[in-house]
Amino acid sequence: MTEIASLGEFGLIDHLTKNIELKNSTSKLGAGDDCAIIAPTEGMETLVTTDMLMEGVHFDLTYIPMKHLGYKSAQVNFSDIYAMGGMPKQITVSIALSKRFSVEDLEDFYEGLQAACEQHGVDIVGGDTCSSRTGLAISITCIGEVEAGKAIRRDGAKETDIICVSGDLGAAYMGFQLLEREKQVYYKQIENAKTDAEKMAISQPDFSGKEYLLERQMKPEARRDIILKLREAGIHPTAMMDISDGLSSELMHICKDSKVGCRVYEERIPIDYQTAVMSEEMNMNLSTAALNGGEDYELLFTVPIADHEKIEQMEGVKEIGYITKESLGTALITRDGNEFELKAQGWNPLK
Repeated sequence: MTEIASLGEFGLIDHLTKNIELKNSTSKLGAGDDCAIIAPTEGMETLVTTDMLMEGVHFDLTYIPMKHLGYKSAQVNFSDIYAMGGMPKQITVSIALSKRFSVEDLEDFYEGLQAACEQHGVDIVGGDTCSSRTGLAISITCIGEVEAGKAIRRDGAKETDIICVSGDLGAAYMGFQLLEREKQVYYKQIENAKTDAEKMAISQPDFSGKEYLLERQMKPEARRDIILKLREAGIHPTAMMDISDGLSSELMHICKDSKVGCRVYEERIPIDYQTAVMSEEMNMNLSTAALNGGEDYELLFTVPIADHEKIEQMEGVKEIGYITKESLGTALITRDGNEFELKAQGWNPLK
């Protein structure tokens, strides 16, 4: 393994970025100088988002490979740009890491990062590296663009609007629970093993039949396809967010900023079969996982009721409720017809 110190900071950056080719016409100068140069496009507005991922808080290297981590780090930033109705164009990547990481580890990280960027037509135009005494820290800034005046914010939902979500919910959370359970089992086996032979005999976990859950947790996909479908159908959402912290939390953000209430139907929340099976296996409430699990990176949006038929015909999108007056509050209608107040119990990285 190659020690990072043998290359030095600038040598490492050159090594990781030497094969990057700029694809977007707005990317005038990428990594290698004091600043990247990005030219504005006439009639467009610039979108900027930053996400920080910390080892031990946002990811666990016990079970997520560096390549998957690079891929996920990019996708979660792209998702924020899509949630504003825009298209991501460039990213900068900053990494702080300890001496336990090698050049090869960062090569794997960048391989995943570049795979995500190529999939979404995004250029890597710069970044920074430094040492860390507390593990791996990743900070990515993504720059995107949207047609002037067409950015979709959180504060535009109106009474009688339909509430929609893309994909299915809760799978990423159940994937996380599965990985955490198997990690604890593995460490327990290591702790109980007395000889080298016993340690060698420790079996790897069997994830057959649960592949979708692992993919949703370790290899999420930002929903560019949904944004393109909405544009093609001539639908302009009144409000939109990506579901990173949980459906309940994100919906309450929209209601708070738009000064409205909502009614969401439990039976309409889209859930994959593997999610339901895993939830039963772990004796967890399925609806709680879907409402509060987070890390789905699906899109939550509202549309005028006049777009109902268009939405119904759109593959990969489901109507789950409607917007009400603010005075009616935010509520979940259960399968048996009872009404409960929605609570923001999703992911909170500061807890």
